[in-house]
Amino acid sequence: MKLIKLFFTVSVALACSPNFAQEGTFTSRSLTTETALAAANAALQSCRKQGYQVAVAVVDRSGLVQALLRDRFAGAHTIEVAINKAWTATSFKTSTADLARETQPGMPMSGLRNLPRFLAAGGGLVIEGGGSGLGAIGVSGAPGGEADDGCAKAGIAAIRDAIDF
Repeated sequence: MKLIKLFFTVSVALACSPNFAQEGTFTSRSLTTETALAAANAALQSCRKQGYQVAVAVVDRSGLVQALLRDRFAGAHTIEVAINKAWTATSFKTSTADLARETQPGMPMSGLRNLPRFLAAGGGLVIEGGGSGLGAIGVSGAPGGEADDGCAKAGIAAIRDAIDF
C-alpha cells in the first residue's frame, strides 16, 4: 500500500511540474478533402489497371470518412470493408496486415478481433506526413490483402509530395 501511495504522489508531482506541463490546446494537421480524394482515386486506378474492382475509403485521424469511391462492379460489401480497414488502421496506428498477424487466435492481442469495426485483413494503411498521423486508407475487393495493400500504397504514393512537410 505504501508503494502505491508513493507511486501516486510521484506521478502527481511529475504531472504538475513545469517540465511536464502541457498547453491547454494543441494543433493537428489533417488531410484536405482534395488530398483524400486524390489518394482514393490513385488507389482505385491502381487496382483497376490490375483488373480489380474495389472500394477505397480514406478516413481522417479520428476515423471519419473523408473520401469513398467504389468501382462499378465492386461488391456491395467492399464499401463497409474498406471503411473498416481504414478505421482500424488509423485507430490502432498500424497496418491491418500487421494487425492480422498480431491478433491470430492464441496471440496476446487476439481479443481485439471482437471489437466492433475492427478488421484484421490486409488493405488498411496509416497515412503519415511530417511525422504525424493524418488518417488512413482502406481498400477492399482485390484478390487478397496483399493486393489491397498494393493499391493502398499507390494511393499514398500519389499524395506523398502534398503531405510531406
